[in-house]
Amino acid sequence: MHRKTTLAVLAALAGALLLAVAALAQNTPKQREFRLERSMPDQAVACITCHRQTTPGIFADWAASRHASAGITCLDCHQAEDHDKDVSQDHYQYYARPDMPMGSKEYKIPVAAVVTPKDCSRCHPDEVAQYSRSKHANTLEIIWKIDPWLNKGMNSDNERKAGCFYCHGTVLGMKDGKIDPAAWPNVGVGRANMDGSLGSCTSCHTRHRFSVMEARKPEACGQCHLGPDHPQIEIYKESKHGDIYDTFGDTYNWDAAPGTWTPGVDYRAPTCAACHMSGSGSVLTSHDVTERLSWETQAPLTVRPSEFKPFPAKTDWKVERAKMAEVCSQCHGKAWIDDFYATFDKAVQEYNDNYFKPAKARLDDLYAKGILDQTTFFDEHLEKQYYELWHHEGRRARMGTMMMAPDYAWWHGFYECKHRFNEFMAEAHELESEGRKAYRYPDFPGATGDTTRPAAIFGKQK
Repeated sequence: MHRKTTLAVLAALAGALLLAVAALAQNTPKQREFRLERSMPDQAVACITCHRQTTPGIFADWAASRHASAGITCLDCHQAEDHDKDVSQDHYQYYARPDMPMGSKEYKIPVAAVVTPKDCSRCHPDEVAQYSRSKHANTLEIIWKIDPWLNKGMNSDNERKAGCFYCHGTVLGMKDGKIDPAAWPNVGVGRANMDGSLGSCTSCHTRHRFSVMEARKPEACGQCHLGPDHPQIEIYKESKHGDIYDTFGDTYNWDAAPGTWTPGVDYRAPTCAACHMSGSGSVLTSHDVTERLSWETQAPLTVRPSEFKPFPAKTDWKVERAKMAEVCSQCHGKAWIDDFYATFDKAVQEYNDNYFKPAKARLDDLYAKGILDQTTFFDEHLEKQYYELWHHEGRRARMGTMMMAPDYAWWHGFYECKHRFNEFMAEAHELESEGRKAYRYPDFPGATGDTTRPAAIFGKQK
């Protein structure tokens, strides 16, 4: 009898235990079916061994990267297919050199020097998808649609490569079995790659360290966003945000894992990435810098991003403004944020109505009357005055207000807008009242650039 009672109790306990385990299992997440493979193929070992000797700087950067710690090697990014357009033919020569470490044909594989967003998407699909719809990735299309320097051929091809295309990107191609030197080297954010992708992740995460710290710091953006026409880095440095960064930046936790960088915990004041890309509050991280924008302040006439004809954003400015306000709210109250946007919106309205629209109407009138000639651009003084009114002073006024840098909003911005506008109008009135055409510079230097829009961006033109 005692034995039967004991068995019954044990059976009851076992049943209860099974029910408890079953209930617990319902709330226990499955183990991730993912593991890092620490081993690497012999060809990858060959790459590392060789580059450790031939390019020690590249090796050191890679060895200190998160890629290296995760077992990502040269092959994962650079390996190509034999039929790929950008396969390096020169690289094959190393496999026939006995003086090279691992220099034998058993390690011979096709590699490409150019690593593209399509390559990066094998491990970072979301980031590449976001980047592909941004203004960064599509900036070549934008400047070819709005920039008279390109459309009128007023600078040389090499001036473009060294200047405009250094940041905006070149159109890569092959010449005599090598990457065409007319377009390479280049890491522009809108570079047209031979595999059909646009852009270069190394614009911000420079190779071969690919540091998240580097991309989070304003200096990464300041490589391109500087100067008389879009001085965001100078504006940021003047702002309170930039002042706090300069003072406390060495205490920020720059190496926080992607998606976890938190205001008030990892940093005290935002950087460019913190406002425009990083996650904050309920706003998720995004590599689409077109998000969170409610005005196109780089455009000649300030419009909503969805109304920017050269590249209409597929966004609702009210939704995006709410995202940016959420980012701001991590450090500022609602009244502060609302009043900031009221000032920003007023600055946009005053620029549009007081400066750009009257100047544009006057320019169109002068063209219609034959006082100005439309054959080329910048060969008449009024064309330069009009261009710099929106492209230089007008941008500085709007961007200075947007990023709270008073010197750029006023002295470098609206103050200069007034003088540029007055000089433009005075010269226009004088030409019209005297009934004479504007003087054209007969010897405009370097006006030799190709005016054909690149087929890689626009398709073949008829």
